Amino acid sequence: MTGPRLEIDLDKIGHNARTLVADSAAVGISITAVTKALLGLPALAVVMLEAGVVALGDSRIENIETMRAAGIEAPMVLIRSPMPSQIPRVVDSGVVSANSELEVLGLLSAQAVRRGIDHGVLLMVELGDLREGVMGDRLLGVVARVLALPCLELRGIGANLACRSGVVPDALNMGHLSDHADAIEARFGVEVAMISGGNSANLAWALGSRSRERSRINNLRLGESILLGREPLGRTPIDGLFTDTVTLVGEVIESIRKPLRPWGNRAQSAFGEPTGDDPTSDERTRRPAACNSGWQTIVAIGHQDTDPAGLCPAEGHQIIGASSDHLVLATERRMPPGAEMSFQPNYSALLRSATSPFVGLEVRSS
Repeated sequence: MTGPRLEIDLDKIGHNARTLVADSAAVGISITAVTKALLGLPALAVVMLEAGVVALGDSRIENIETMRAAGIEAPMVLIRSPMPSQIPRVVDSGVVSANSELEVLGLLSAQAVRRGIDHGVLLMVELGDLREGVMGDRLLGVVARVLALPCLELRGIGANLACRSGVVPDALNMGHLSDHADAIEARFGVEVAMISGGNSANLAWALGSRSRERSRINNLRLGESILLGREPLGRTPIDGLFTDTVTLVGEVIESIRKPLRPWGNRAQSAFGEPTGDDPTSDERTRRPAACNSGWQTIVAIGHQDTDPAGLCPAEGHQIIGASSDHLVLATERRMPPGAEMSFQPNYSALLRSATSPFVGLEVRSS
C-alpha cells in the first residue's frame, strides 16, 4: 500500500486491551472499549472483544452501523448524545445511548414506541469539565422523566472529565458520581447498574492504591490508553503497554538544501499563524539541531490528513512546519523522493488521519 497510510498493529493493541481489562477487573471495573479513533474498524472491535471488554463505545452512529454490518452483535454504547436527525438510526442500531437533554430523550422514547422496542439510556452527569452532562441539582428530576417515558430503560449514569477543560478525575469527583447513584436508588427504588466514571484519564485514579474509597464506579470507557498505550493527562506511557501500536507513513516529494530563515515581507501563514520575526529571540539557540545540515525535506502529508503538531518523527529529523498538504522537516541528510518516512501519532493525529479519505489503513496481525 502506498502512503500516506496508517499501519495498525492489532497484536500490540490486543495486548494493551487485555492488560487494562485485567488490571481494571482487579479493582471491580469493567471496560467499554472506544473504537471511534479508527472509525469503528471491525477488526479492531473483534480484538477488543477477545480481550474481554464488556461493550464497544463510539461517538458516531455511522461507525456503529459499520460494526453491525460486519456482524458484530456485542453490546454497544453511543458515547455522544444522539443528534435528533439520527434518532431512528440510533434506536434501530440496538445501542445504549449517552444522554443529557430531556428533548432528545423524548424523541428517543417516541421512536422506540413506534418501533416497539426498548432503548437503553446512560444519563451523563456534569462533574466540572463543562462538556456534556446534567447538572447535579437537576439529576433526580431528569431521572424521574426517564423512568416515566415509555420504552426507555435507565441503564446507568456516567460522567466525562479531562476532555474539554482538563479537569482531573479524582476521589472527590468520582465520589460525587457515586453519591448520585445512591440518591437515585434511594429516591426511586431502582438499581443503577452501570456507573461509568470516564475515560482513559481515569486510570491513575482507578488503579491507584488509595483512590477508590467510597467509590461505586464500575465501568470506564477507554480509547487512547488501549490504542496508544498512554494516559491523556500528561501523555505519559503506561507501564506494561505498547506505545508503538500505530505508525503514520508518508512519502517524500522534495528534499533540498535551503536557508533556515524565510525572506521577504511576512504576514500570517495559510492557517492564520503569525510568522513575523521575534527580535528578542536567538535563532541559533532555538532552531532544531537537524537544521544544521541545511536539508529541508517535504513529506506529502498536511493539515488535511492529520494534526502535524501531534506527530513524532524518527530520531535525527524534526518537523519545522506544515501546510494543507506539505509536512516540512529538517533532516540530517537528503531523503530521496519516493522514500518513506514514519511518524508516531498522538491521539489527535491518529483521529484525524483515520478520518482523512487520503490516508490508507493497513492492519497487521499475526
